[in-house]
Amino acid sequence: MVLKVEESTAHSLPPPTIPVRPETRTCNLPVELALMCEIPHLFCLWLYGLFEKQLTLLEEAEGGFDQFTRSYKSYGVHRMPDNSLVFKEWAPAAEALFLTGDFNGWDNFSHPYAKKDFGKWELHIPPKEDKTPAVTHNSKLKVVVHTRMGERLYRISPWAKYVTRHEKSVIYDWVHWDPPQPYIHKHPRPQKPRSLRIYESHVGIASPEGKVASYSNFTHNVLPRIKDLGYNCIQLMAIMEHAYYASFGYQVTSFFAASSRYGTPEELKELIDVAHSLGIIVLLDVVHSHASKNTEDGLNSFDGSDSCFFHSGPRGEHSLWDSRLFNYSGWEVLRFLLSNLRWWMEEYRFDGFRFDGVTSMLYHHHGIGSGFSGDYAEYFGLHVDEDSIVYLMLANHILHTLYQDCITIAEDVSGMPTLCRPVQEGGLGFDFRLAMAIPDKWIQILKEFKDEDWNMGNIVHTMSNRRYGEKCIAYAESHDQALVGDKTLAFWLMDKDMYTNMSALIPMNSVIDRGIQLHKMMRLLTHGLGGEGYLNFMGNEFGHPEWLDFPRVGNNESYHYARRQFNLVDMDHLRYRQLYAFDRDMNRTEDKYGWLAAPPAYISAKHEGDKVIVFERANVIFIFNFHPTNSYSNYRVAVGPPGKYKIKLDSDEIHYGGHGRLDHNTEFFTEPMEFSNLPNSMLVSKLYYLLP
Repeated sequence: MVLKVEESTAHSLPPPTIPVRPETRTCNLPVELALMCEIPHLFCLWLYGLFEKQLTLLEEAEGGFDQFTRSYKSYGVHRMPDNSLVFKEWAPAAEALFLTGDFNGWDNFSHPYAKKDFGKWELHIPPKEDKTPAVTHNSKLKVVVHTRMGERLYRISPWAKYVTRHEKSVIYDWVHWDPPQPYIHKHPRPQKPRSLRIYESHVGIASPEGKVASYSNFTHNVLPRIKDLGYNCIQLMAIMEHAYYASFGYQVTSFFAASSRYGTPEELKELIDVAHSLGIIVLLDVVHSHASKNTEDGLNSFDGSDSCFFHSGPRGEHSLWDSRLFNYSGWEVLRFLLSNLRWWMEEYRFDGFRFDGVTSMLYHHHGIGSGFSGDYAEYFGLHVDEDSIVYLMLANHILHTLYQDCITIAEDVSGMPTLCRPVQEGGLGFDFRLAMAIPDKWIQILKEFKDEDWNMGNIVHTMSNRRYGEKCIAYAESHDQALVGDKTLAFWLMDKDMYTNMSALIPMNSVIDRGIQLHKMMRLLTHGLGGEGYLNFMGNEFGHPEWLDFPRVGNNESYHYARRQFNLVDMDHLRYRQLYAFDRDMNRTEDKYGWLAAPPAYISAKHEGDKVIVFERANVIFIFNFHPTNSYSNYRVAVGPPGKYKIKLDSDEIHYGGHGRLDHNTEFFTEPMEFSNLPNSMLVSKLYYLLP
C-alpha cells in the first residue's frame, strides 16, 4: 500500500550529514574517502594523477580528447567529397596490408595499403571514370594481412560499420555501408529524466514469434508498450555485433557495427529516433570489458599477433569467459574504445551506456573466486587494475563533458567505493551502479524460506545497503534471472500452475494467488526502497511464463524460448494483464511523486513478528504486510510530515489481481504522537494479510 499526504506543511526528511575532514589535494575526494585510512585515500589520489596525465598526453599528442574520440571519422573507410575513398587501419605487427572485395574481383594484391608511422596503414582509391565511388554501397570487403611469418590472413576492419552473414555461413562479411539516403534524425534527445525507470530490452526476442525479431518490429510494436508502462528509458542489449547469437551480445566481434540480424543501421536509428519522440531515452549495453576470440570476423589477432588490441599471454585471456582482454594502456586501444563510445552517441544518438563486466575490468583477478565483504583492502592495492580504472575515468569524464545529460551505469558486483562519484572527486565517474545483491536476495528467499520465515530486517538491509551519495539502479530481476538454468520470480512463485491456472475466468488457486500478490509486493518494495533508479527486463513486468534460452546445439537450435509472449497481455481473460497493469501504475505513481529522485527512505518499521515493513520517501508512506495469515486493525505507523493521507497505489485492487479489501475513500489523519523516532504517527485501519 502506498499512502500520499494530501495536506501538509512539512518538508521531506533531511539527508544525513557527515563531518568533512579538511584536506589539501588536487581533487576533491568524497566525504567517505576523506574519513578513511590514508592508504585508500592516497591510492585514489594516485589514480587521479594517472588520469590527469592521460588527459595531458591527449592534449599534447592529439589536440585534446574531442579530436581523439572522433577517430571513427578517419579510421576504417571514408568517402571524400570527390567520391574518392580513404582506408585506414592500425596493424603494428603486419608486414603488409591489402584491400580486396567485390570492387576488384577479390584480387588479393591490386590494392596495397601504404605503411605509415606507429603501425598505421592507409589506402587511397580514386573514384571511377563516372566519378562514382570505386566501392559501392552494400559491396563486400576484406583486409588481407600479410604477417612477418609469411601468413596471409583475411580480416574485417575493426572499424567496420556493418557486417552481415550469409545464411549458410558461420563467418561474417564486412559490408561497405554508405547508403544514398542515410537516415536523418527528426527528434531531439529528451531531457535527462528526473527519475530513471529502465526497460531492459533485447530486440531479437521482442516478439511472440519463434524467430529473430527486427528493429522495425521493436519500433512499431514494443515502443508503444514501453511508453504505456511508464518507463522513460530503454537499455538495449546485444546491439554491438556478435557472431554467436546465444552469447546474448556479450561476445562482441564488431564494435562499430549494429547487429545486422535485426535489420539495417538506418532502422536502428529510426528506432532510437521514435523512442526520443515518445520522451524515452535509450542506453546501449556496451561491452568494453572483453572481446570475442574470433579471428576472421573479430578483433582477435587482427594483425597476426597475439596482442594488437589485447594483452599478450595469460593477461590477455579471460579464463571463465573464453575471451580476449583489452590492453587499456595502449594508445591505439584507447583511441578505438573511446571513439567507439563517441560513435554510438553521435551516429545513432544513444543517450548513454550500461557498461558490462565492470568488475572484471577493475581487478587483475577479474572477480574470479573473490568474495567481496566490503573491507577496503579488497578495493585498494596491487590487485586493482589501474589501467582499466583510468580508462573508465577517461570514458566517463569525456562522455559527461561532451554530453551534459549522458547517463552511465556500471555493472559491478564488488561494491568498489567511489565508482559512482564524479571524476573530479577522485571517483570513476559513473552515474549509477546496478544493485546486484537485490535480485540475488529475492531468489534466495524464494528458494530457501517459507513465507512465515521471511526476515524483514534482512530484506530491508539488502534493499538499503548502499553508500550514501552513490546512486544505484534497483531491480527485482533482470535478464540474468530470466536465463535458462535459473527461473524468473514469476516461475519461482507459480511454476507449472502458470500454464493452467492464469485464467481470470476461474477462481485463483492458492499457488497463483500467492504468486501474483508477492510478485507485485516484491517489485514495489524494490522500486520504493532499493535505489535511485529502477530496472525491469522485458516481459517480466507481466510475469512472463517461461525462461529465456537462445537457439543452440543443446536445444536443437530452437527459438521457442528466445521470444517474449506479449500476446498473453493482450488476452483480457488472462491474469498476466493484471500484473502488467500493476507495473504500469507503479511507474506512473512514481512519475507523479518522484521517490526515485528523493533521498534514501526513512525506515520506521521492519517488524519480524508482524512481517510488516513501513518506510517514508518523498512524502510517500509505503506499507507492506508480508504475513501469510495475519491481518491488523488500527495499525500505528510513523509519519514525518503531518496532514491527511490517502491511498494512491494498492496492490490488492481487483484489476491488479487482488481482492479489493481496502476502501480508497478512507482518509488517514496524523496525530502529533512520536513513534519510531518520527514526530507524528497515524492509525491505518486495515493491513490485510497476504492470502484471503
